[in-house]
Amino acid sequence: MAKYFDVHPDDPQRRIIGTVADSIRSGALVAYPTDSCYALGCRLGNREALDRIRTIRSLDDRHHFTLVCENFGQLGQFVHIDNDVFRALKAATPGRYTFILPATKEVPRQLQHPKKKTVGVRIPDHRVTQALLAELGEPLVSSTLLLPGEEDPMTQGWEIKDRLDHVVDAVVDSGDCGTAPTTVVDFSGGAPEIVRRGAGDPARFE
Repeated sequence: MAKYFDVHPDDPQRRIIGTVADSIRSGALVAYPTDSCYALGCRLGNREALDRIRTIRSLDDRHHFTLVCENFGQLGQFVHIDNDVFRALKAATPGRYTFILPATKEVPRQLQHPKKKTVGVRIPDHRVTQALLAELGEPLVSSTLLLPGEEDPMTQGWEIKDRLDHVVDAVVDSGDCGTAPTTVVDFSGGAPEIVRRGAGDPARFE
């Protein structure tokens, strides 16, 4: 059974955040809130948890996992960014965007697109997510919590706990965070290409 953590959305309880971070370090797969719907997350290098995410969401090996980072200092360890792209990303973060960029050698092969050698990255604008990332001290490998055959992600922590009780290890609930996933922008070719229109305003990249 998944552990259930009720976290205040504006003032996350440090003790609870610490407990969740410890569980992630120990190999847990966690459902957690972001600024654009709930996500499934685990520690970088946790191959077993990645396989579980693929099973839960029925994903193939072409799926772009996302490295959810606390800040640009962390993000810069995992992707190559030139000055022009950096300025574009800086203007839009933290926020509801995922950016696809060339991966550095720090990114495990199983997280990269098998042909393009790219990975998704983002810096969320959500207090609970930021508190968890700060406590963890490293990115969360994440994927939107959208189940196969469903058009919208689940928005309630109790519902996630009820439906995924035996396939995730923990659920972090800080209230409804909407159904719109991030806007995905591919910068791997230099110029921005909008791959998915979501919660972030795509106009700045058109």
